[in-house]
Amino acid sequence: MNWEGLDIGILGPACVAGLIVLSTHVPLGKQVLNRGIIFIDLAIAQIAGLGVILAQYLGVDEHGLGVQFAAAAAALAGAGLLAWTDRRWPQQQEPLIGTLFVLAATGGLLLLADNPQGGEHLKDLLVGQILWVSYAQLIPAAILSALLLGVMWLRGGRLAGLLFYALFALAITASVQLVGVYLVFASLIVPALATAGMQGRARLLAAYLIGAVGYIGGLVLSAVLDLPSGAMIVWVLAGTALLAQAIPAVRRAHPAQAADAAVFDAAA
Repeated sequence: MNWEGLDIGILGPACVAGLIVLSTHVPLGKQVLNRGIIFIDLAIAQIAGLGVILAQYLGVDEHGLGVQFAAAAAALAGAGLLAWTDRRWPQQQEPLIGTLFVLAATGGLLLLADNPQGGEHLKDLLVGQILWVSYAQLIPAAILSALLLGVMWLRGGRLAGLLFYALFALAITASVQLVGVYLVFASLIVPALATAGMQGRARLLAAYLIGAVGYIGGLVLSAVLDLPSGAMIVWVLAGTALLAQAIPAVRRAHPAQAADAAVFDAAA
């Protein structure tokens, strides 16, 4: 075990990055589950990633603002398209989201085909580089997340149509370059799924707690065991969500528990 890996100078910014991502992804994840469009985060994240790859393909500095604008523009374009298809073909929205994800993913592969470092770029996009973020990099993401949370608060959490898709796209753009596509999906879905059935502030608090424990525990384990941080955080998030079901209030509220009780009552 590598106990020297527990360097607060590295783990500190990474933990803050995780909390910034969770700040918007927990409430948005609840809406994603309610809408039944589970894979929208993967699609928008992949589209934002395609914007990054395209900007780099065109020679834009990968550390400059141009890449950030390219990612945001691509994500907003994808969000606008999905908002339109949601109005036009609401029954086919989920397969359309899946199709858009595949197109964005394969588009990235085509752009990276002649790049000798394409495999590394693709890995960074999927798994992220959370251990290498700095506090300076987190300032724009923190400001954007605060603005998005402010809009959600003013709307009372009620987002619909283009507003939902636009806010979602901006939140994903801020997070995908910090933590990667896999962690974006896990941050949105796992805490929301683990607390499904709970209501109000109790659900929000429980989801944030599950997310925070997942990120901090995953970062610590990845440092000690010298394993990839993004992948480890995903697994610890899932494990924390399962352990949360041992808490009576969480377990009783979960729809699966209610379904089991209904089956038992019907059999009796």
